[in-house]
Order: sequence, then C-alpha cells, then structure tokens
Amino acid sequence: MTGRDATAGNAWEADRTPPPDEMNLPDIMTTFSGYNITTGTDWAAKRRPEILNAFQANVYGRVPKQDYQVKFSVDNIDEDALEGKAIGKSVTVMLSANGKSHNFNLYLLVPKSDKGPYPTFLGLNFYGNHTVHADSDIPISSSWTPNNSQFCVFDHQADEVSRGVRAYRWPAERIIQRGYALAVVYSGDIDPDFDDGFTNGVHALFSGERDNQSWGTIGAWAWGLSRAMDYLMQDEDVDRNKVAVMGHSRLGKAALWAGAQDERFALVISNDSGCGGAAISRRKSGERLKDINGNFPHWFARSFRQYNGKEETLPVDQHMLMSLVAPRPLYVASAQQDDWADPYGEYLSLYFAQPAYRLLGYRTRLGLQHPKVNEPVSSGQLGYHIRSGRHDVTRYDWERYMDFADLHFHAEK
Repeated sequence: MTGRDATAGNAWEADRTPPPDEMNLPDIMTTFSGYNITTGTDWAAKRRPEILNAFQANVYGRVPKQDYQVKFSVDNIDEDALEGKAIGKSVTVMLSANGKSHNFNLYLLVPKSDKGPYPTFLGLNFYGNHTVHADSDIPISSSWTPNNSQFCVFDHQADEVSRGVRAYRWPAERIIQRGYALAVVYSGDIDPDFDDGFTNGVHALFSGERDNQSWGTIGAWAWGLSRAMDYLMQDEDVDRNKVAVMGHSRLGKAALWAGAQDERFALVISNDSGCGGAAISRRKSGERLKDINGNFPHWFARSFRQYNGKEETLPVDQHMLMSLVAPRPLYVASAQQDDWADPYGEYLSLYFAQPAYRLLGYRTRLGLQHPKVNEPVSSGQLGYHIRSGRHDVTRYDWERYMDFADLHFHAEK
C-alpha cells in the first residue's frame, strides 16, 4: 500500500480540511427532530438510541429479531502454553437458531499466575487463530480462508504451514507479560469474507428475506464478537468488567460497531479502520463510499450504497459512531503512510465525539490539529496515535494499547 509522507504535525492535512460547518457534520447534541441534548439522561433516553438506530438503518444493517441460543464447550486446556508462560483454552462457541447450527472457535491465553482474573483483549484475525502464534495446540480452522501464497494458503483452506505467520501482529508473550489475557477469533469462522449471498456463516442461522437494512458481514463479525464476549463473561480467569475489543482495518470497523452496540466492552480500540470505521466520511479523503461499497458489497447494508458520492447526505457520520462508545475509554490509531484510511479523518472522529464524553462528565481536551507522528496523546477517556509506517498492526501499536489500558484498568505491568 502506498502513501504520502506526512510533515511534522501533519499541518498539510489540517490546512486542507474544511472547517466543521463546511464539512456539514451532524451535531451529536441535536436530535433529528431538532431537540437539544443537555443532560446525560436525555442522551441515554433520546439521542444515543436514535444514533444507534440510524447506523443500523443506513450503514451496518440490522441483526434479525429472531431467537437464538449460545452454548460453550471448553475443548482443551493447555497448562503450558507459550512455553509455560500462559494457560491456553480452546473454546467452541455453539450457536443455534431456527433449527440450524453454526460453531466458531475462540482461543484464550491467560497469564500463568495466581493474580487473576485478568483484564483481556479480544480481537478478530484474518487467517485463523493458529496464525496468531506457532503454538501447536491452537486449532486450525476448517472454514473458508482467503488464499495467500505468502502464507501457503491455497484452495481456501489453511493448514500447518501457516501456523504463526501473523504472530508479529499479536505479541502474545508481551501481552501476557504485562498482565493481560488475549482472546482471538477467526473472522471467517463467524462469516467468510466474500460475497456469498449471505448463505454461509452466522447469516445462515436466520430465516426470512433480506432487505436494504439487513446486516452485512461487518455486522455479523460485530455480532460474533458479542457472542465471544458471552463466553468471556463466564470464564473465571477473565475480569468481565475489563474486556477491551480491538480490531485492525476491516476488523477495526467490526470492533467499533461491536463496541458501539455492546456496552459490556469496557474499552474499544480501532487500528487503521478507515472508511466505514473511524474516518469521517464527509472528508471524502482516501477510500470513499463508492470504493468500499463497490469493492466489498457484502460488508454493509445495501442502504449504505445510496450515499455513494453523496457522503454529505448521510444522516450520520463516524464521529457519531465514536460517541456511542461514551463514556467508555476509546483509542484510535493511524499509520503515517496509510492515506487510504485517511489518518486525519480518523483523528477528527475522536475530536468531534468529545461533546458526548463531556456531557457524561469526562474532561477531554483533544485539539483540532493532528498529533505528531509517534507522539501519542491521551485526554480523559480518549487516546490516539499516528505511528510511522504502513497499514498494519505493530508492536508499537500494542504497547500503546496496553499503556492506555493500564490507565483505565489499573493492570500491573
């Protein structure tokens, strides 16, 4: 992925960005009927529900209102995971609805000590849980997997050769060392990332005709994260009140949407999530709606396509998605060379979400100017960094996430 070098402080971005009134951002504190929100009670009762509903109707789609059941099976416990540094648990999440069933695997690593329960990071991955670490006890998914010659994935099926190929994105030993547990789920186990007509994955559990507001793959991934959270809520090694949901790129979009809907997630992290994630759509910078809806028609609700090239007509924008996380801690990260994700647009969503946090009693003082590269900022419940490099997840990113979690979870390093 190519990108343009940012100057110190990224002043060129601030200079080219229209002021808020010209960007025509919807006002977080004014309802669609024109009512001004001035209290936390009004926010919870009026504004937050209608913003959430607007994202369901216009962006991510609605989860079917059908009953489902979820059960869990702990299939294996490895008392000496990560060469004795952790305990590994392989868990099957079993879903059923309308007489149909679908399972996915969750792999959990917890520190091998007596200091639990532990604050936990939960995240989706792109190629299978076994790619997160080379540990031989991590199961290999039989689900559809994207072909990748570098990882030796052919015919859409992963095998032993790809074990640990994405370990650099998940520094498990360091996460464990800093006193955190790590839970991972393969996104394709929840719903495969191709336009299959929504016949596979968790979509297949639910009956009925699809319409313009039916959920897409990002909605399914977010729903799957909440089902993983169902398990974490009852695992005695996990501190259920200190679970952070984290995602990168398209999975960062899913993490944000999961965190916006499910208030059990105590902290939400977006890594390079870009268009349809953290980046302001009305900036029309980097990836645009026509690009993302054209290239990935299965990700969002069909209703999102009506705003292709007409971002200014959206009833919501991504700063409002950020506001749905309030008052919980929220961290957004960007990469200097990742112009496609619009780093400054990602930061602006945080900046313009601040009124919700302030209304709910948290002092946040992020400034309008984009922070300098490799100089993280944190104010109240909000944190941000733009690091040097490309679209990726690095050790630098993880250290900042754990620093931020330390502030809010008070975990030991």
